[in-house]
Amino acid sequence: MPPSPIVLLPPAVACALGDGLENVREALFSGVSPGMRQSDTYSPGRVLTLGHAETKLPSLDGFPVPQRSRNNALLLAAFAQIEPSFRELAHDIPVHRIAVILGTSTTGIAESETAIRCHHQTGHFPEGFHYSQQELGSPARMLAEYLGCTGPVYSVSTACTSSAKALISGARLLRAGLADLVVAGGVDTLTRFTIAGFSSLEAVSETPCLPFSANRCGINIGEAAALFLMRRQTAGDEHAVTLAGWGEASDGYHISAPDPNGVGASNAILEALDRAGCPAADIGYINLHGTATHHNDAMESRVVSRLFPHCPASSTKPLTGHTLGAAGALEAVLAWLTLTDSAQRLPPHLWDGIQDPNDPALPLVAPRSRAASKVRAALSTSFAFGGGNTALLLKKT
Repeated sequence: MPPSPIVLLPPAVACALGDGLENVREALFSGVSPGMRQSDTYSPGRVLTLGHAETKLPSLDGFPVPQRSRNNALLLAAFAQIEPSFRELAHDIPVHRIAVILGTSTTGIAESETAIRCHHQTGHFPEGFHYSQQELGSPARMLAEYLGCTGPVYSVSTACTSSAKALISGARLLRAGLADLVVAGGVDTLTRFTIAGFSSLEAVSETPCLPFSANRCGINIGEAAALFLMRRQTAGDEHAVTLAGWGEASDGYHISAPDPNGVGASNAILEALDRAGCPAADIGYINLHGTATHHNDAMESRVVSRLFPHCPASSTKPLTGHTLGAAGALEAVLAWLTLTDSAQRLPPHLWDGIQDPNDPALPLVAPRSRAASKVRAALSTSFAFGGGNTALLLKKT
């Protein structure tokens, strides 16, 4: 007997495109992102294009000091969008059967930055600072305690694949019978530390990024929270979006550059197709990792052109920024929106249209494009420092 499908219920999202599914849906397909703007707030003296989540954040004054961070506030602001659904679903589920799995990379680093500057100037850390605000497990622990859940609770921090792996982890817990309801996704917020790190690699673009362009020169960093409620399929879920397949692989090639031949990326994609029982020809849209860095785009264009030569594809990072640990879950949300869009609109690929002659050309989605037929399966890829590769395959019947 095949395992029960894993249902992805309507998600929560806050990012540069806006707050909530409908706001994000309209901004996504229109190709206009209100939160993508230039700022030197996180890079004094150097103006960069960044993806800001311009979200009203709740106060965390009632939370323990170790849980007070802007990262956790953005997480709670997004979760509020699906909290009524969670409370209804969780009503009859024992608290030890509810899991919280989140991907992140920044957590409370911004609070530590402020505290360290204060210590440098005064010799003392500011009141209200606690080192564990930046602990990687903080977002998942905070949300689980807020919800009163005692099931599996942990964070995943594997750079840009973090929240994709959180969704995969949630699916595995459900398949293994270790949980009946999972809150899974990711959250990352802008920090000086992150931007300085990528700047030191000469991987940050001051202007809007240009994935797959001959003129690409680096990423725009962004921030986001994206969360799904996941459960095994039940009666009434027959037409829901499911996480039908997933794949994971490791290059072991280089600490920051991908294997140029894309062996690990190919393996992850093929594993996702195989797990879903889905031929490559059935994929109707691909959300590319598409960072606008030379090495990533060159590798990804080779892999995708080989496996999906005619499938509409786009990188949505010019609309959201690269949200690092939250990217996998955020782009799964954008795939979810594509599968559920009644007008069959496709996320546009924004660039200058100048193809890199060294890379295979992809069928990139032009603005205001619509699919020729209903998209019933979508793929989302994420590739990370250290050679991590993931692919998520979402389906809707």
